[in-house]
Amino acid sequence: MSDKAKMPSAISIKNGFEQVTFLHNRTPETPESEMSNAFTKLSNFDDSGIYITHYSGKSEWERHPSGDELVQVIEGETTLYLLIDGTEHPNRLEAGELLVVPKGVWHRFESPKELKVLTITPPPTEHSLSIPKTYE
Repeated sequence: MSDKAKMPSAISIKNGFEQVTFLHNRTPETPESEMSNAFTKLSNFDDSGIYITHYSGKSEWERHPSGDELVQVIEGETTLYLLIDGTEHPNRLEAGELLVVPKGVWHRFESPKELKVLTITPPPTEHSLSIPKTYE
C-alpha cells in the first residue's frame, strides 16, 4: 500500500444510525429539508455511495441510469416496487434481506412501519412523484 493510500477502517452501521433522525410518515412530497436528517452517507464505494436511512411511509419513484443499486433492510420491513414493462412488481423485504435493483429500473418503497435500510447507490438519481410514463 502506497504512502498516499488511506488505510481502510471498519464503518459502524449502528453508529451511523445514531447520527440520523427517524422520519415518520414520509411521502413522495416530503420536502428535502425534512428528509435530509433521516439519511446519511457512510462511505464512497467505487463510483457509488453507501447510504443509510431511517423512516416510515412511502418514497417517490426513483431510478439510477448509471448502475445497479443494492438495497438491504437492516431493521423492519418494506415493499420495494419495481416498474418493469409498465407493471409494478412488489418485492417484500425483511431485516437481513437484500435486493439488487437493475440499472435504469424505476422503483419505490412502501414502509408502513419503521424501516432502517442500507443502499449502495450509483449517481445520479432521477426522481418522479407519480408513476413514470416512460419505461426505459
